[in-house]
Amino acid sequence: MATGKRNKIQTEIDKARERLMEQQARIKELETKRTELENMEIVEIVRGLSIPLDDLAAALQSLKGGAIPALSTSGQVDPKSAKPKIITPENDDTDKEDNEE
Repeated sequence: MATGKRNKIQTEIDKARERLMEQQARIKELETKRTELENMEIVEIVRGLSIPLDDLAAALQSLKGGAIPALSTSGQVDPKSAKPKIITPENDDTDKEDNEE
C-alpha cells in the first residue's frame, strides 16, 4: 500500500516537473519576443533621428557620456516628430549664460 502511494506521489512530481519545464520554456520564448520588439523599437527610433550612419556611433557615445540632454520626459521619442539637437562643444551654450552674468 505504501508503495502505491509513493508511486502516485512520484507520478505527480514528474507531471509537475514537466509542467514547470514547459512554463520555463514559455517564459524564455516570451522574453525573446520582448527583446525582439524592444530592438525593433530602438531601430525605428534611431532611423527617425536622421543621423548619418558615420555620425551615429559618435552621437550614441555622446549620449552615453551625458553630453546630450534627455530627449523627452517619458524617455521615449516619436521618431517621426522628434529630431533632437546634438550638443557638441562648438554649439553648447549652457556655460555662456553663466559667464555673461
